[in-house]
Amino acid sequence: MRSSGPGGQHVNKTSSKVEVGFHIDSSQALSDSEKQRLQQKLQNKISAEGILALQCSESRSQHRNKAIVIQRLIDLLKQNLKPVKKRKKTKTPKKAIEKRLKAKKNNALKKANRKPPKID
Repeated sequence: MRSSGPGGQHVNKTSSKVEVGFHIDSSQALSDSEKQRLQQKLQNKISAEGILALQCSESRSQHRNKAIVIQRLIDLLKQNLKPVKKRKKTKTPKKAIEKRLKAKKNNALKKANRKPPKID
């Protein structure tokens, strides 16, 4: 593909832009559960035909762009194949609760001391 951007006449006569398409459903390297996870996580980046498309036109070299886009694809797949860790619920530590209440009491005393004394 022709790349856009700076480069003068060089841009008009060389094809340095690279686009990679990865069909998740027909991949033999992925299990069914992995395919399903990728379909779910990358649903905004997958076309109606089920193809994950990435492109790169950063460099003036087609070979460099090809290396960049392949690395991006690998990183994207690795990142989205990791299972999400379940969050363990924890209780607020007693020290934190005590510290918060002590700070509230100090603040209340500080404001109470600003008031003029009551004359009975």
